[in-house]
Amino acid sequence: MGKKILTEHINVPDLHKFEVYRKLGGYTAVEKALKTMTPDDVTEEVKKSGLRGRGGAGFPTGMKWSFIDKKTTPRYLVCNGDESEPGTFKDRYLMTYNPHILIEGMIVGSYALGAETSYIYLRGEMLYVVQILEKAIQEAYANGFLGKNILGTDYSLDLYVHPGGGAYICGEETALIESLEGKRGNPRNKPPFPAVKGLYQKPTVVNNVETIAVTPWIVNNGGDAYATIGVGRSTGTKLISACGHLKKPGVYEIELGVPVEEFIYSDEYCGGIRAGHKLKAVVAGGSSVPILPADLILKTAKGEPRLMTYESLSDGGFVSGTMLGSGGFIAMDETVSVVKNLWNFTRFYHHESCGQCSPCREGTGWMERVLQRILAGEGKPHDIDLLVDVAKKIEGNTICPLGDAAAWPVASAIRHFRHEFEWYINNKEKVKRGEVFREELVMA
Repeated sequence: MGKKILTEHINVPDLHKFEVYRKLGGYTAVEKALKTMTPDDVTEEVKKSGLRGRGGAGFPTGMKWSFIDKKTTPRYLVCNGDESEPGTFKDRYLMTYNPHILIEGMIVGSYALGAETSYIYLRGEMLYVVQILEKAIQEAYANGFLGKNILGTDYSLDLYVHPGGGAYICGEETALIESLEGKRGNPRNKPPFPAVKGLYQKPTVVNNVETIAVTPWIVNNGGDAYATIGVGRSTGTKLISACGHLKKPGVYEIELGVPVEEFIYSDEYCGGIRAGHKLKAVVAGGSSVPILPADLILKTAKGEPRLMTYESLSDGGFVSGTMLGSGGFIAMDETVSVVKNLWNFTRFYHHESCGQCSPCREGTGWMERVLQRILAGEGKPHDIDLLVDVAKKIEGNTICPLGDAAAWPVASAIRHFRHEFEWYINNKEKVKRGEVFREELVMA
């Protein structure tokens, strides 16, 4: 069994209640940080840990904290709980069953940054999680861990939960800040970065739920101890949302470095592909990352076992690699139509584009319509290259990464499964009759 940090007590009854969390050692990191450490000490431990942002980008957390302008007040810590990436559901799982671990992390992080007002921004559809967090925050206030002069120290913190309007774009940190200010959730041009001018034009750090929730363990056990878990620059544990055609879908906490093959097939994790079927492809880090066929997700281009780390999954670049991303692990068996799946992803990105940048606003719509045409049995031979061309024109030409998120799945699906797109174009009558591409039928 691998090391468990965030989910060690996840099955304890009533873990969401203050008294249960407290008995299991909860809030001891707040006591240690506020009474024995300076804010810079806390930041230094997070730096030592090698912790990287768990929302998708994987940027070093301690470094992000150290960028904040500490000469300007007020400063803010904002938790990004706008979990809207298709295939990703780890954060809501953690907040539902263990809300106090996030609240404790918010207190520790806010103290390190010198923030006296902080926010947890949640996806608008997760109102039940809002209620869970609100109750947990009330408990923290009632027990002296939030409010004025926490634990008798001179540090004070007010913490608020803010539900968004249900827009995927608000998962981008500057769009989230705009939404938090009561404006339309459009991403900002950078620079200036939020660490200099963020919420209300004041220094702000935005971190993912999982990133913040692990900081109490780092404070209690030390950054060096955390750095011993994992492999290389991929330190610590990672929550993975596993779904698709797996025998045991769910949320798993893994030590970074577990082989992908072990994660898919071992009984400790996903237990393999559903009975009678075989693995065809995997989207390893949420819908925005490149899809890989079975052979490439299990081994790198060099023939080495691929590991669940930032570096190993990206080995080979976008030609033969992918990304760990947010950890939204979607496994597909041979019954899946990659073209149909891609259309569904593209439809999502077209719908969720904020419309601010014309390459994304127009390009996502073009890709959706071309894929719709192919799936309707009206595809043309040049449509495949047209999709690649449109994706190239979107990638790297937008203010925020949503354009890239829409383009990468298209480019990778065609790179690895071009024969499937060609089947839809060359078999128009079958497609119009409702037949769907099946690898085993075509290759037989």
